[in-house]
Amino acid sequence: MKHALRLRLIVPVFAFSFPATVLADLNQTTTLSTSSPTNLNLDTGATASSGGDIQFSSSGITPQGNATAVNAFILATVAKLNSLTELEMSFFPGYAKTEIPSSILQVNDMFYVRTNGSNYSALLVTATTGSTITLMFRTFGVSGGSGGPPGPPAITAIQNNSSFIAFGRPNYGIAPSSIFVVIGTGLADPGAPVLQNSAQTGGIPLSLNGASISVTVNGVTTHPGLYYTSPGYIAAVLPASTPTGTGTLTVTYNSVASNAATIVVVPAALGVNMFYTNSAVATDAGSYALLTYTNSGTPGENIILWTTGLGADPGDSDVSYTTTPHAVNTPLQIYVGGIPAKILYQGSAGYPGVDQINVTIPASIPSGCWTTIAAVSGGVLSNITTIPVSNSGGECVDTVSGLTGSQLTAPRTQTIRTGSISIQANKSGNNAFVNSAGGAFEAYTDLYSPVNPESPGGCDVIAIGGVSTGTAAGIDPGTITLTGPNGLSVTLPPSQLGIVGMFGETLSATAIPQTGGTFTFQGSGSADVGPFTSVVDLSNPLMSWTNPGVAATVDRTQNLTATWTGGNAGSYVYVSGTSTSKATSAIPAVTVGFSCLANADDGQFTVPSYILSARPARGVCQCRTTSTRTYRSAVSISAPPKARSVSQRPPHTNSLETVIP
Repeated sequence: MKHALRLRLIVPVFAFSFPATVLADLNQTTTLSTSSPTNLNLDTGATASSGGDIQFSSSGITPQGNATAVNAFILATVAKLNSLTELEMSFFPGYAKTEIPSSILQVNDMFYVRTNGSNYSALLVTATTGSTITLMFRTFGVSGGSGGPPGPPAITAIQNNSSFIAFGRPNYGIAPSSIFVVIGTGLADPGAPVLQNSAQTGGIPLSLNGASISVTVNGVTTHPGLYYTSPGYIAAVLPASTPTGTGTLTVTYNSVASNAATIVVVPAALGVNMFYTNSAVATDAGSYALLTYTNSGTPGENIILWTTGLGADPGDSDVSYTTTPHAVNTPLQIYVGGIPAKILYQGSAGYPGVDQINVTIPASIPSGCWTTIAAVSGGVLSNITTIPVSNSGGECVDTVSGLTGSQLTAPRTQTIRTGSISIQANKSGNNAFVNSAGGAFEAYTDLYSPVNPESPGGCDVIAIGGVSTGTAAGIDPGTITLTGPNGLSVTLPPSQLGIVGMFGETLSATAIPQTGGTFTFQGSGSADVGPFTSVVDLSNPLMSWTNPGVAATVDRTQNLTATWTGGNAGSYVYVSGTSTSKATSAIPAVTVGFSCLANADDGQFTVPSYILSARPARGVCQCRTTSTRTYRSAVSISAPPKARSVSQRPPHTNSLETVIP
């Protein structure tokens, strides 16, 4: 056991969680103009013709000084702005000095800024014209905000430090001997949080910077050790002696107690550490080298997953590092790309609350950049993460999009130009087909985040919220025309939202015959993209979901197998669904979706019960199967004026709405 190396792994994980100091939040609405004022200081709310943190011009929003920014959501709301946490913003990838173009700064777009004062600010676009933009913003941790002086400590959320699964979801819970985060305001002294060393004399303290925590469950009170504190966040280890059940957690700061927040303690609720968007913190078991898009895992390789939440570990200290860690024998299954993996060790890594799981990547696993990792501990599903896998190691290649590991980790100075086209036949609620066609052309200047981050054979679980766009900006492909069977000939109009590079059109009921056919997209080209021709052949017959009745009543404890006929050879099928729970006085409504990727040639795919277990009970499920040909939704397009064959993505969708008991 190489314990000395493990300290180097956990420190960055906590470093990502460190928030900025929280005093009070500045909430304000401001209008900027291309004439004056053009600049905004997000730490004070002041506007000027220069300086500050951001500058508005006709081309977009540009960070100023040492400030950095990232576009976060294109369908955000005021409610999203108000519910944001500083920790959520600190985890969001892609902060850069790159301009956010005006093409995506539409109403309801939200972007984040890390200010020159090292604070986080969220900005929501509420109005825009060609020469003005109105921003509602919230800057965390600045003095003089509308919140006034800090009040008594207040708790707003309690979550696993690695999974961040929200209260109300079926797989929510905090396990004894796990690291959890308390989120709120006024929780501890101001100042930059400092990670406590569990190897120091006495280990991590029970009281730090004026703060301490009490947890009471079933009449038993325990006091967690603290890894770090800040006014907005406290990371702690729940003692192994804490009973399971629903209880209360209180933070006491300078002898003043917070509200008694509900904590749900469960036998096990595993969280897998992440970096980037959903990449698992996984290392080679021998060299401890981190798996990345350019250092993929290989079939048969032994790796370590770094986690927290396996369950109570009474054999090891809750506050002090040990050189002789113990196994934790919680019932555990690990699925890599949907395939059960052999577990070599599961238990403490020596550090309080830190678990390691040594597993072997299955020999039969296919290559891909987003091979899913799902863990079921004590019957509870973890967060879904991914690892890259390649037969030869090195950089991964995504079999669906064609992206390589080098493109996925391109320097922020490098731009990946991408394009996709689509033709769709979707079943509506009255069982009639609605045909449509569209296109999307974008340039990425940072990490690319797929909409469905899974490789073939895997499933992902997604809490539905805004749509992440990273630092994508639309590019102009010129005029796009579509021709096909039955005399189809249309010009795709630009998006009604005014987003550059987005196109869409509803087609006639006869535009896509059930016998398939050949469809040809032609782009005239522009200064951004050269002329192109792309041909889409739909199979005869089109893909058809042959057992939609299987989703009429979904039992979350049983596998769900979808079957289909047709579909293009060598293409893929998405099996997906969403469900929304009903709110109660104690539990908020939550919407959670799943997405699985299968080979179309297989004719069927089984959604595992452990994936369905994360769906809210007694919610409405919208289940669907979508056929998609092998397409290149984010492959580099060379600079114009050369013509390029642009991506192909012809889905054919069937959907069904059902109630999950």
